[in-house]
Amino acid sequence: MTDITSHSTRGGGWAVTLLGWICILLGAIIFALGVWLIALGGSWYYGLAGAGLVVTGVLLNMRSMAAVWVFLLTWGGTVVWAFWEVGMDWWAQLPRLVAPTLILVLVLLCIPALARRR
Repeated sequence: MTDITSHSTRGGGWAVTLLGWICILLGAIIFALGVWLIALGGSWYYGLAGAGLVVTGVLLNMRSMAAVWVFLLTWGGTVVWAFWEVGMDWWAQLPRLVAPTLILVLVLLCIPALARRR
């Protein structure tokens, strides 16, 4: 018998797809504005972080566990950039790290759905 249920509707697959598209949309915006900032002589962080977020979203939609590793790399770069930019000032760290850490938690919650794909 043919399985008519797609992978995107079973076991949280729709949530992985939704998160993937959110990452692609946010990443594209951050990447575009980051490239503009680079052209103005500013930080390369936003261009690189946007690219990492887009790649994470594409890999989530492909149901690849590599999405977790790419986002961990992006999040780690964000932590290094945040400490480089504002040092140990925790109030200044807060706006730089809250959203990426929230996305990290959501990406980590996708691991069971991604592991079922194997």
